[in-house]
Amino acid sequence: MTMRTMPCRVVLRCLLGLWLAIAHATVGAEQAGAHASAAGAIAVIHPDIGEPYRSIFAKIIEGIEENVRVAARTYAIGPNTDAAELNGQLKRAGVRGVIALGRQGLKAASGLDRDIAVVAGGVLSVPESDARNLIAYSLTPDPALLFSRLKTLFPAAKRVIVIFNPQSNDWLIKLARDAARSQGLELVAQEARDLASAARLYDAAFANADSRRDAIWLPQDATTVDETTILPLVLKESWNRNVPVFSSSFLHVKKGALFALYPNNLELGRTLANAALAATGSSGEARKRGVVPLREVHTAINLRTASHLGLNLGYQQQRSFDFIFPEP
Repeated sequence: MTMRTMPCRVVLRCLLGLWLAIAHATVGAEQAGAHASAAGAIAVIHPDIGEPYRSIFAKIIEGIEENVRVAARTYAIGPNTDAAELNGQLKRAGVRGVIALGRQGLKAASGLDRDIAVVAGGVLSVPESDARNLIAYSLTPDPALLFSRLKTLFPAAKRVIVIFNPQSNDWLIKLARDAARSQGLELVAQEARDLASAARLYDAAFANADSRRDAIWLPQDATTVDETTILPLVLKESWNRNVPVFSSSFLHVKKGALFALYPNNLELGRTLANAALAATGSSGEARKRGVVPLREVHTAINLRTASHLGLNLGYQQQRSFDFIFPEP
């Protein structure tokens, strides 16, 4: 059948289909171009630092690039970076949003023009005065995820004890109180501003703990979870009294804590990219501000500690963890 002998409605249907295909391809190309343009206006500031931190930041940047779909414009900075010069470089490159990684990245970003949106990542906490002007993704795991994992392993758990320094972790404990309530847990949060106070509070906590219903949470806190003095004391008492201890630090599991959550750096990079696109208005989402706890996490467990506490985890349960100690 030739074009001349085709029924009129068939011809119209073919033409309509062709027009829709062209329109769809055009819109798709325009959207891709717009996304690439928006992504190109985002830069990453990261510390010029050695291993193992260099690999961590590289993995975060890999996640960023996966979501913005182009190679990230990166700036490695040191402690003596000239903020004015950096600001000029970003302006000349047409950068509208910055992802600042690490403490040095955040410090450098604080000197940028206000019309450059800043998203911070790779930091434990951010001063309240800075948090009002940006969104910061903390490396501190979300208490809601920690408590959920605790309840999975210990359904009978009723109380979580945490000792913290309010100067660094007051914001985290506020989140933890809500998270504990949602899991049917009582949160006993006690303040300690020095090592001596922390040691006394841990002694009292273990003396009064009920191993059938209580657990102790170790946050990322240089004062109350000092690696040299406090941590060995806590892990020893945990073993002797059969009181489960869980942590926000991967290394504590290797030393004897039951389980921990730690950053999934690739996923964190993807989240930072989405936040940067939102902050520059490129994604159509509203810009948020403040500190966000880490939800892009891996999990680690110490099977020796689990067995000592009477937990016999089957193969399927073990598969839900990303890292296992002792290593197979």
